[in-house]
Amino acid sequence: MTERNGSGAREQREHRSHEEQGGHMGYGEEMPDWEKRFRAPRVSLPDWAEDAPDRSLFVSNATGTYELYAWDRSTGRQRQVTDRPNGTTDGVLSPDGRWIWWFDDKDGDEFGVWRRQPFEGGADEVAAPGLDPSYPAGLALGRDGRTAVVGRSTDEDGTTIHLVRDGQDPVEIYRHRESAGVGDLSHDGSLIAIEHTEHGDAMHSALRVLRPDGTTVAELDDTKGGAEELGLEVLGFAPVAGDTRLLVGHQRRGRWEPLVWDVATGEESDLALELPGDVSAEWYPDGSGLLIVHSFEARSEMYRYDLARRELERVPTPPGTVSGATARPDGSVEYLWSSAAEPSAVRSTAGGVVLDPPGMKSPGSVPVQDVWVEGPGGRIHALVQKPAGATGPLPTVFDIHGGPTWHDSDSFAAGPAAWVDHGYAVVRVNYRGSTGYGRAWTDALKHRVGLIELEDIAAVREWAVTSGLADPDRLILTGGSWGGYLTLLGLGVQPDAWTLGIAAVPVADYVTAYHDEMEALKALDRTLLGGTPEEVPERFEASSPITYVDQVKAPVYISAGVNDPRCPIRQIENYVKRLEARGAVHEVYRYDAGHGSLVVDERIKQVRLELEFAERHLKKAQV
Repeated sequence: MTERNGSGAREQREHRSHEEQGGHMGYGEEMPDWEKRFRAPRVSLPDWAEDAPDRSLFVSNATGTYELYAWDRSTGRQRQVTDRPNGTTDGVLSPDGRWIWWFDDKDGDEFGVWRRQPFEGGADEVAAPGLDPSYPAGLALGRDGRTAVVGRSTDEDGTTIHLVRDGQDPVEIYRHRESAGVGDLSHDGSLIAIEHTEHGDAMHSALRVLRPDGTTVAELDDTKGGAEELGLEVLGFAPVAGDTRLLVGHQRRGRWEPLVWDVATGEESDLALELPGDVSAEWYPDGSGLLIVHSFEARSEMYRYDLARRELERVPTPPGTVSGATARPDGSVEYLWSSAAEPSAVRSTAGGVVLDPPGMKSPGSVPVQDVWVEGPGGRIHALVQKPAGATGPLPTVFDIHGGPTWHDSDSFAAGPAAWVDHGYAVVRVNYRGSTGYGRAWTDALKHRVGLIELEDIAAVREWAVTSGLADPDRLILTGGSWGGYLTLLGLGVQPDAWTLGIAAVPVADYVTAYHDEMEALKALDRTLLGGTPEEVPERFEASSPITYVDQVKAPVYISAGVNDPRCPIRQIENYVKRLEARGAVHEVYRYDAGHGSLVVDERIKQVRLELEFAERHLKKAQV
C-alpha cells in the first residue's frame, strides 16, 4: 500500500514512540515486569500489497532492534528485511508485492535516500537514482511496478516532488519553499494528490491534484475565505481502475471528518457521520465502502460505512484504542489494539490474533481512570494510573505527551507502566493543542506556545494535589519531544510547582532549535509563533525554556540524541551550559541516535537512568 505522509495537516515533532518499544527474547523470569514490557516481542499492523494481498510488511523488535520484516501469508514465511545498528521503521510495500522500499538515514538523523529490496530477498539498491539525500516528504508507489512519486525536503530547496520511473531520470513535478508532501497516486497512475502549505500555515494543508507532467487537474483549499483556516488531508484514491474519487479529511465542522471528492467532476460527497470526535477513513478494497476509525476522548472505535446505502455499521472492538486498521480483500478488518491495562495485539474481525510473535509475553498494567478538570480554556481531560490498592498522597509523575498535535489515549505504554510499578501515580494531560477534542482545542496554542499548555497542566496539578492523589513534595514533570520541551519550560515558568524534571529529546533553546531543525519543523514553528525568530523575537523569547533557566530550582535530567533533527543537540547544549554556569543540579545523558532510540537495550537503559534519578532526588527532597 502507498505511504501517505504528506505536508503535515497534523504535523508534529513526534517521530518514534518512546513508550511502545520492546525487545529480544531469551531473558529469565527474574526480570522485573517493567523491563519485560520493553523486551517482549512486538509487531506493528502489517501493510499488504493491493495486487498481491498475501504479501505483507511489518515492523518488529524481535532482535532487540526495530526492523522491517516481510511476511508471505501463503507460506507463513517471515524474514528480516533490514538490519541496521539503530533500527529501521520507515518502509513501504509496492502494490504488486515485488519490492520493499525502505528509508536509509544515518543513525536516526532522518536525512537519507530510499532503497529497495526484492520481496523474496536479495541485495538492496538505490530506489530513486538521481535524487540526492533529503528528509522524506511522502512516497506513493504505482501499481505498474515501475513508477513512484517521491517527496523530498531540504533546507536549500524547501519541498520538491519527483516522478520516478525505472530506467529514466527523475522528473521534478512540484517545488515550493513551504512544506508539502505526497498524498497518493491513483489506481491507473494518471493522478497525483499532494498536500501543500503554500499559504504559510503548516498546521492546515490545502490539496492539489497533478498529472504526471506536473500540470494541475484540480484544487481543494479550505484555508481561504473564512474567519479561520481549516485543514485538509489526503486519505487515498479509490482502489478501482478508472475511479477518480479521492478520500479527503476535512475540518469544516470543527473536527476531522472524511468526504469523497471526485477530482474529475469536482463533486464533493460529505458523509456527515455525526460522530463527536475525530474521524479517519480508508477505502475497502473494492471501493464500495469505507473503514472508519473514530477517536474521541482518548479512546477509539471502528465502523464500516456503505457508500451506496449511506449507512454506518459498528465493527465491534474492545474498549481501548485502535492505533491502526486496514480492510482486507475478504472483507475482514485487521487492527492494532491495546488498552492501558492490556498490551497491544494485531487482531482480525475474522477472529483471533493475526500476528503473535513467539517468546516472552508482555505483562499488563493497571487501567486508566478518566479525570475532567476545569481549566482556563475549558474542560481538560487527564488520564490517571496508580498502583493497585494504593491510596494517596502518592509520589506522582506528570508524563506530558509530545506532538504537540497528538494526544494520550487509553492505550498500552511501557513507560507509564514502569513508573506505576515503582509506586508512582501517573497523570497524563491532554492539554490545549491535543487532538481528539475538536479543532478549536487543537489550534488554541498559537503564539503563546508552551505557556498555554502549562496553564492546563497547572490546573490538573492543582486537582491532583487537592484531591489527595499527589504528594505536593514529590511531583515529577517529565515528557519526551514536545513533552520534554514543556518539562523544561515548566521547570522555569512554574519553579515552585515541581520537585524535579526529566526531559527527553526536548526543545530547550527555541531560537537555536529553529535554526538547526529540519525544514518542515521550521514551517510548523513559523505557524505556531507567527513568524521567524527575527520577525517575532518576543514570542520566541516568551516560549523558550532557556529564557527561564535561571529560575529553575528543581534537579533536571535531560537525555538527547546527538543526531536528532527535530530537537537538535546544539540548542540542548546551550541550555545545559546555562545550568552549569549556575551550579544547578542536573544530569545529561547523550546517546548516538536521533529523536529517540529504536534499540531496546538503549531504551531500557534510559528508563533505568530516569527511575534512578527520580529515586535519588526524591529521597534528598524528603531529608
